[in-house]
Amino acid sequence: MTSILKIRSLSKNYGRVQALNALNLDIPSGSIYGILGPNGSGKTTTLGIVLGVTKASAGSFEWFDQKPLQEAKTKMGALLETPNFYPYMSARKNLELVAKIKGIKEANIEECLQLVNLEERAQHKFKTYSLGMKQRLAIAASLLGKPEVLVLDEPTNGLDPQGIAEVRKLILEIGAQGITVIIASHILAEVEKICDHVAVLRKGSLLFQGSVKELSGSEGRVELAALDMDKLALALDEYPHKLRLEREADFFELSLAEGHGPADLNEFLAAKGIFLSHLHLKPQSLEEGFLKLLDQ
Repeated sequence: MTSILKIRSLSKNYGRVQALNALNLDIPSGSIYGILGPNGSGKTTTLGIVLGVTKASAGSFEWFDQKPLQEAKTKMGALLETPNFYPYMSARKNLELVAKIKGIKEANIEECLQLVNLEERAQHKFKTYSLGMKQRLAIAASLLGKPEVLVLDEPTNGLDPQGIAEVRKLILEIGAQGITVIIASHILAEVEKICDHVAVLRKGSLLFQGSVKELSGSEGRVELAALDMDKLALALDEYPHKLRLEREADFFELSLAEGHGPADLNEFLAAKGIFLSHLHLKPQSLEEGFLKLLDQ
């Protein structure tokens, strides 16, 4: 898969504090890519460097196969913090001003307003907007000029559940248009719903990069129960493909080794004369994979 951004041995020091430590990343073109990590992990620093806002202490990066940064920036939209829109101007007038500042002669303002579902409120003053609407307008501003890449830092921060859902839907729609979206976030549940690839940072170092599916892992958990729970317990102790076994009030929770699923388990138990009254597969979540990385 073609990389739209390559980062090589990128480091950043703030005095004695090392914000980034020899970071290497390859961000695939056309992906919705999440950069994950707790506060202080280096997410915002990384975005600041690759957007030319912050200077690296060491290392390099390249956009669009070695295009100079100034040339690459004409193909990029970014939202690192909420823009200072004028409260008494309408959404449309604010976007017209942003386009003028960016030097975009034929701005796609109406297209952007429609994409963020604000065309019916385009004439309303910015101060009348909800937080979610303000964030969608900020994303609209970053889409002026039809960028190939959209960079977002914590795009759902401070939003209520409805606002989060609106921004999530919008990001998926943007990605469906073939625009590469790079998101820095610490909200794992949102990243799991939006992103197809992720990188995990901790204290400026890379812990993982790959697909969301890879981070979630192939390990699955099975809830199971039988009429005779004591007999089931003895059989599960002998099951050769278990990783962990925990007993809850009304069922067992069993973690299975890679390549083994409920069918194998059911066959094993049936051979011992045990027939299950309850069987439910629970795939590992992104959060569980993330927390395991941080525990290493």
